[in-house]
Amino acid sequence: MTNTPHAPTYGTFQVPAQHYNALLIVSFGGPEGMDEVLPFLENVLRGRNVPRERMLEVAHHYELFGGVSPINGQNRALIAALKPELAAHDINLPIYWGNRNWNPLLADTLRQMAKDGVKRALAFFTSAYSSYSGCRQYREDIMRAQAEVGSDAPQVDRLRMSYNHPGFVQANAENLKTALNQLPEDRRISTPIVFTAHSIPLSMAQHCDYELQLRETCRLVAESVSMPNWQLVYQSRSGSPRQPWLEPDILSHLRHLKESGVEDVVVMPIGFISDHMEVLYDLDVEAKQLAGEIGLNLIRVPTVGTHPLFIQMIRELIVERMTENPTRLAVGNFGPNHDICGLECCSYAA
Repeated sequence: MTNTPHAPTYGTFQVPAQHYNALLIVSFGGPEGMDEVLPFLENVLRGRNVPRERMLEVAHHYELFGGVSPINGQNRALIAALKPELAAHDINLPIYWGNRNWNPLLADTLRQMAKDGVKRALAFFTSAYSSYSGCRQYREDIMRAQAEVGSDAPQVDRLRMSYNHPGFVQANAENLKTALNQLPEDRRISTPIVFTAHSIPLSMAQHCDYELQLRETCRLVAESVSMPNWQLVYQSRSGSPRQPWLEPDILSHLRHLKESGVEDVVVMPIGFISDHMEVLYDLDVEAKQLAGEIGLNLIRVPTVGTHPLFIQMIRELIVERMTENPTRLAVGNFGPNHDICGLECCSYAA
């Protein structure tokens, strides 16, 4: 794991200002009805040695929500919030949206962008942290889509990862403070904050700064609300039980807290920017069910979603890439992330 005490060093940290004529939201995708669940999961798992029984188990998670993943609605809400934010600051960028695994697929979106005359676009990935699955894989998806579209496909440059941007930190801190206010004042300071993120294989974590960045965001958010008692744990683990993944698991940690005499816990999915399926199922179903069984009062903090500070942050990242010698906002120990990834950045062979 990358527990180095310094900032990431791969890639180009600042590039010359460029003219862009579109913004591309790049996300994971999700089904919007029961008839789409299995085809969607087959897309996600294609080429991976995952037993069908496991796929059907995950399909059941979607059944609990009528087969509709909230991630598409979250992306539509994000776009709806971004449009007036950009317009209010005279940023004339039409917004497009393409997914890795389900409609609207990236290749279809790039094809439409080419028809509309888009030559160069900035991409916002719906992930705040550097890893293979959260950044490099999206870049590979874009390159495959560009190859499918052909020579007319627009060039796509990504915005930098936002884990330590003050807008991301402050939006999360405000959400956490609102959640803490649900507790009696005399119990707040002793309540543990449990930050969660999607677990990844250790072999992936060793080639990126995912864990380092997560811990930095947790520290910054916790300090912003003066809550010293926090822990980073993981959720949504998949794959072979013989393969080591980042731990501890959220459910195991909740049991440990209860055994330690804890009565209240605040759970914050800091590794996610929206309340998509894994947040809803793993935390709002499984974790809350366990908490009820063991007598633990669990308060779940919402993700940043369309928080005004988060929307403002995206606009600031866009301006940063379109401005010569920009102010690159970042808080904490590591400074702003790089703009262009190096060849081996976040590399991973499954």
